[in-house]
Order: sequence, then C-alpha cells, then structure tokens
Amino acid sequence: MSSKDVSIPPVIQTSRGDTQLATFAAGCFWSVELVFQRKDGVLQTQVGYTGGREGKTTYDEVCSGTTGHAEAVRLEYDPKVISYTDLLTVFWNKHNPTQGNRQGNDVGSQYRSAIFYHTDEQKQLAEASKAERQTKYEQPITTEIVPAGTFYAAEAYHQAYLEKGGQCAAKGCSDAIACYGI
Repeated sequence: MSSKDVSIPPVIQTSRGDTQLATFAAGCFWSVELVFQRKDGVLQTQVGYTGGREGKTTYDEVCSGTTGHAEAVRLEYDPKVISYTDLLTVFWNKHNPTQGNRQGNDVGSQYRSAIFYHTDEQKQLAEASKAERQTKYEQPITTEIVPAGTFYAAEAYHQAYLEKGGQCAAKGCSDAIACYGI
C-alpha cells in the first residue's frame, strides 16, 4: 500500500480583493512551484493540471499523455509587491521555452511551456514579453498563451514537493533547485 497522500486539495482562489491569480507551465511543476514560492509577493502556490480535457484527472493520467493537460502552477500574488511582468520574468528565466513538449529529460505534452492568462491585461503582457524574449533565441519560442481554463489541483503529495523534501522555499532564497523523481 502506498503512503502517498493522493487526496485532492481545494483549488486556491484569491484570498483578498487586492490579489490576483497567475498560472504557468514550464516543465515539471515541482521546480516551477519552488521558484515562485521564493518570490516576495507570491502568497500561495499550488501545482496541478490545466489546458486539457475537462474533468478531474490524476498524475498518472496526465503522464500518460491522454488528457492534454500540462503540469502547471497556479499562484496567488499581491500586485503591489510583485507585478505580473516580474512573474513573467521568473517564468521565462526558469526554463527553455523553445523545447516544445519537453524540458530537459522530461518529455511529453504535459511538460510544455504555457502561460494561462486570467485577464486581458495578463494576455497583453504575456504576448509582449514573449515577443521581447524571442529576441534572445534563434529557435522559435513554443510557449502557448491561452486563457486560463479549469485548474485541477494535483494530489496532496505533489504540493510543495521539493520544499517537503528539504529544499529552501524561503522568500529570497537563491539556492539551486534540484528536481528529482518520486
């Protein structure tokens, strides 16, 4: 019998009227979550699945490639502390957006690069940042910029996975992030 907590936590929402949501996919969601956890102004993070077919799903189903979902991180942030433009910079710096359906050794559509925008302003900022970032690459950026649809929280054992494994999630921490399998 597995000791993993496969319960599904509730999907995070904004906790105050002056905060906003952002959702990013940039490969394995564990390291993406950790890089955002470390940023001042990011109030909470949650890993999960989005961008595919409607209906609850599991990690195993997403990894099978049959759901169309990406591993993603949904976060609540305070725009008075960290701007959406700053979050986009974190996103672009975290991964190679030219690799298509992969990041490093992780291969499959669930590892694609995507920005799931929650507002028209986020869409405009994402498109502008993608165009600016493209000037730094010879290969075309494959990042999708699409509306945020239904977000399905991943199983509890995936939440804050690298932090639970002993990696620093403190605000401002700059330790190297090591991603490892389950």
